[in-house]
Amino acid sequence: MTTIKNIESFVYRYPLSKPVITSFGVMDNRPMLILKITDNNGMNGWGEVWCNFPLTGAEHRAKLIDNIFKPLLANFDIITPEKTYEYLVSKTKILSIQSGEPGPIAQCIAGIDIAVHDLIGKVENISLWKKFGGNKNIIPCYASGINPTKPELTVKDAIKKGYSSFKLKIGFGLKKDLGNIKEIKNILPEKSSLMVDANQAWNLHEAIEACRLLEDLNLCWLEEPIPANSEIKEWIHLKDRTKITLAAGENFNSHREFSSFFQNKVFGYLQPDIAKWGGFTECSKLIKNIIQNKITYCPHYLGGGIGLVASAHLLSASNGKGILEVDINDNPLRSDIVGDILQKNSGFATLSDIPGLGFEPNLKAISKYLVAH
Repeated sequence: MTTIKNIESFVYRYPLSKPVITSFGVMDNRPMLILKITDNNGMNGWGEVWCNFPLTGAEHRAKLIDNIFKPLLANFDIITPEKTYEYLVSKTKILSIQSGEPGPIAQCIAGIDIAVHDLIGKVENISLWKKFGGNKNIIPCYASGINPTKPELTVKDAIKKGYSSFKLKIGFGLKKDLGNIKEIKNILPEKSSLMVDANQAWNLHEAIEACRLLEDLNLCWLEEPIPANSEIKEWIHLKDRTKITLAAGENFNSHREFSSFFQNKVFGYLQPDIAKWGGFTECSKLIKNIIQNKITYCPHYLGGGIGLVASAHLLSASNGKGILEVDINDNPLRSDIVGDILQKNSGFATLSDIPGLGFEPNLKAISKYLVAH
């Protein structure tokens, strides 16, 4: 029996000289909240909790871990990671309603679930991509987080690093958006792909107008053009009025929400975020349904290194045609703790056969970014 003896939370912040700009806000630093679960035999499992927004989100979620979840998991016997997930959801169900914070609580559970799976993978001596049925350990990546300020320079750098697919942030006025897309198109090598992410910038009328102008630019997908919680009829209305393939999913947080889009084929790409909702437990189930409905699974991820590696394991296990999102912006909270997963093959992520997530995070390399919470 594996028994949890301790759970620790660590908050990091990396200050940015070049802020990450979205249509709804600016990040002047990159946060990361990671978890370390230690069992009765001294073995560790690592997880990451989504915490990009609001800017104080990492500290808040760390407090939830320390004050709510740590007591729940004290001396807890892990029968299976799935039963542990169910236990945490059950124990915090009313709290999430009463506090009005279902999102942060779901994110904490997702991060814990990643750590528990890492721990149990080590106990069972199996790499998670293999445990979940993956048959390939080398998966393609795309360069994400491309800001609207001189994006062609970022793309040039990404091309040098071996990337052939790129995602530009839009939603900053159609004139600027179209200009940026054309600048990038002028430098893209043959057989490259360009995606765009509006980060929910438009209402339905604005999205229809934007799609009319974007349609002839040969975009791989348009991500979150309208608010993620828009009624299904609005999503269908938009889909029926554009030839551009739509993508979403990072802000859906239940099987019901995802499955409601399967039959109407609104999305060509669905993008759940393992650290934002579901962890391995729920996302692994969801991905099977996504693939069965002939939709491409492309995990959303824009955080630190542990969540990125976890996303890579799930993508490998999907055995689909999706590509891994990798933030192309400088972020040692990602690059300095994941080892050589992104270095072995340019433009690809390479997973090992080492049990669990396949690496121990190098916290010494990022110690100067540790902050109190």
